[in-house]
Amino acid sequence: MTHRTTAPVSFTSVHGRKLVAEFSAGHLTSDAGLVLLREADRQLGLVAALDAAIDDPRAPERIEHPQATLLAQRLFGLAAGYEDLNDHQHLRHDPLWQAAADHPDVEGSADLASPPTLCRLENRITRRDLVRLAAVLVDQFVASFDAPPAELTLDIDATDDPIHGRQEQHFFHGYYDAYCFLPLYVTCGSRLLVAYLRPANIGADHHARAILKLLVTRLRQAWPGVKVLIRGDSGFGRWRLMRWCDSHDVRYLFGLARNAVLERESQEWLGWVAEAHRLDGRSHRFFGTLSYAAGTWDRPRRVIVKAEHLRGSDAGKSNPRYVVTNLAGDARTLYEEVYCARGDMENRIKEQQLGLFADRTSCHAFLANTFRVLMAAAAYVLVEHIRRTALVGTELEKAEVGTIRLRLFRVAALVVTSVRRLVVRFARSYVWQALFVRVARQLQSRRRADDST
Repeated sequence: MTHRTTAPVSFTSVHGRKLVAEFSAGHLTSDAGLVLLREADRQLGLVAALDAAIDDPRAPERIEHPQATLLAQRLFGLAAGYEDLNDHQHLRHDPLWQAAADHPDVEGSADLASPPTLCRLENRITRRDLVRLAAVLVDQFVASFDAPPAELTLDIDATDDPIHGRQEQHFFHGYYDAYCFLPLYVTCGSRLLVAYLRPANIGADHHARAILKLLVTRLRQAWPGVKVLIRGDSGFGRWRLMRWCDSHDVRYLFGLARNAVLERESQEWLGWVAEAHRLDGRSHRFFGTLSYAAGTWDRPRRVIVKAEHLRGSDAGKSNPRYVVTNLAGDARTLYEEVYCARGDMENRIKEQQLGLFADRTSCHAFLANTFRVLMAAAAYVLVEHIRRTALVGTELEKAEVGTIRLRLFRVAALVVTSVRRLVVRFARSYVWQALFVRVARQLQSRRRADDST
């Protein structure tokens, strides 16, 4: 039977035939890739872990939407590109969304939660819930390894998150020249371990030492022999953090802001590259090391110096860089091959903020916004699992979240339901069908392997 909800729309005729658009096809979905997200979640147990981390104070006999279903609805929504709660006003009626979120059929109606219901979930989150949710990310990281790693390189960085009004903990940040939050992230390669929302009236390193202490302790509980290297920019080169690293066998590479003392100590090397540039007009660099201690430090430490003079108009430009470390080894190798590799973390933050809407912190309550950041992080864990396990060897092996979403998640299909089956019928002309099938089979094979163990 045809169910028409909107009047037909007529377009210019095609070779004498009328061209008409109708909204009457029945149960169509624009998000057929939810089946992949659901399969990945079954592998990870992510929704179940998030659900276990959050206390549910509601009366059980009055619950229409289980908390796990609410979390799945929000998590899959972020992964599929729906940043606003208002989007779920329409998504809640989609039968594939209902199936993906495992919503129970209550009195014949399986509609998912409305935006106000999801909003109430966000605003009842407590600090204790947030601590447990943060632990879920680390547990997922630990579980993502098939064998104990010999070494882990953790990158730590802060970024700005512009606010949307006079929200709790809104402050002006001079460096970013805006009212914003200052979230802190910790990654390990493509994996995400920490997403911690903070107000902007603090330094970049605020709470970094405490977080890294907890993180390293947890990782060494899982893998007692693992070696840990921490990398960060000059905002994290603080002596208390470095002292803790030195006393706990944690290696580090932190940037140092240039100052008069460092430039004086490296003046000879800066002079060499400036003279070489004067003679041939080209860019030159030289690497050296020196022992340095700021006035507040407990002791001198090794500092790698990159003395560089860039070619340009007239006299060119001096471009020195300084990195403090407790690592031995060649200065150039440590700087170019180890320290500079931390730049890839910017891509992870971009995926988190732009691809999964971690910057959509528009709630009034600070705790609710913190929950949103953690949900975006959980959505990243879900998509990154698909990329790291099921897309290896494909053209999307290194694709960003947005590209994966467009090709695999945001796919139109017809949903046919019966008593015993739910069939998702894709278009024959779906361009990425071979890739979709490959990803589905990879996820299913991994789940069977996990079940067998």
